[in-house]
Amino acid sequence: MLDAVSETASSTSAPIPQHRPRPATGPGGPGRGPLTHVPLSRAPLPDWDPMLPPWAGSWEPAWAGGDREHSADGGHGAHDGHGHGQDGVRLHVRRTPGAGDETAVYVHGLGGSSTNWTDLAAQLAPYAEGIAPDLPGFGFSAPPGGFPFSLDAHADVVAGYVESLARPVHLVGNSMGGAISLLLAARRPELVRTLTLVSPAMPDRRPDPRRLSDPRMALAMLPVVGAPARRRLARLTPEERALQTIRLVYADADRFPRHRLAEQAEEFTARSAQQWAGAALARSTLEIFRSWFTPGPGSLWSVAPQVRVPTLVVWGTEDRVISVRRARRTAETIPSARLLVLPRTGHVAQMERPVTVARAVLGMWEHVADARW
Repeated sequence: MLDAVSETASSTSAPIPQHRPRPATGPGGPGRGPLTHVPLSRAPLPDWDPMLPPWAGSWEPAWAGGDREHSADGGHGAHDGHGHGQDGVRLHVRRTPGAGDETAVYVHGLGGSSTNWTDLAAQLAPYAEGIAPDLPGFGFSAPPGGFPFSLDAHADVVAGYVESLARPVHLVGNSMGGAISLLLAARRPELVRTLTLVSPAMPDRRPDPRRLSDPRMALAMLPVVGAPARRRLARLTPEERALQTIRLVYADADRFPRHRLAEQAEEFTARSAQQWAGAALARSTLEIFRSWFTPGPGSLWSVAPQVRVPTLVVWGTEDRVISVRRARRTAETIPSARLLVLPRTGHVAQMERPVTVARAVLGMWEHVADARW
């Protein structure tokens, strides 16, 4: 079984070329191991409980008095009970109580929410408090007026929230949240102790309908045929939409706990009642595509070498959304990164393989603390 203890993980698979030695330019210095040498912690972890419900959420301000460029009314709107307040952007946040002085902040992907981190945060709770915000326009976080939904704007919001915590954090991002976390770590390294990227949304321009939860979504954007496609999509039940999503992001959808499918369906139902939900998803999707075609210094490939914090990159061999072929380039481009590729795993390794991912993340934390990364 994949979720097992071992001292190190050597992540190689058919799509990944054999390791090529590279100079050690990161904080680990010359003693840093090879790219795919990822230490898995032997520290005790809680038993994985697939019945664990999401932690209760609350609204918290995202700005600590810094840049408020993307907040509603310049950051001076009155609190309306739906995510806006005098501090500008307010986020719906789920906190996992943790031991010690460490804090991990978890950033979800496109169409996801803070509930994507329930299991991983629980696994790491003996070693760090877990904080998982809903990004503006996702989960229960209403976007402020005029929010542009770009990766940069999302990164600004997360940076403002982390700044409000008044301590550096272990930053963990998946998919779109991985790209956001990459931007934050590159631009605000003083806020980040370590960085973990789970299938980050690095540029992947493959025109493959299998990357969509429903291939009719591509037709829905076209003239003439778009209208009937949108009507058919609108007739899907929340349960059908949830199952489509799980089939897309899991290598094996049967591993997804059945009771959580009902939770996902309830969340889809709640989001569909929000007028901003559809536009937030569509515009965030467009902004991801826009970032993939941005050349020069604005490209994510140009940002990655600027990340100087210790970094763990995790990818699943069966990732249909962002190809595992992007894994090695991503890890090689970040100076102090190592790469863990998990077989029989899809786009959300933190959900599909929470124990293994937790051991890899904790292994990085331990090695960074001992100056061995």
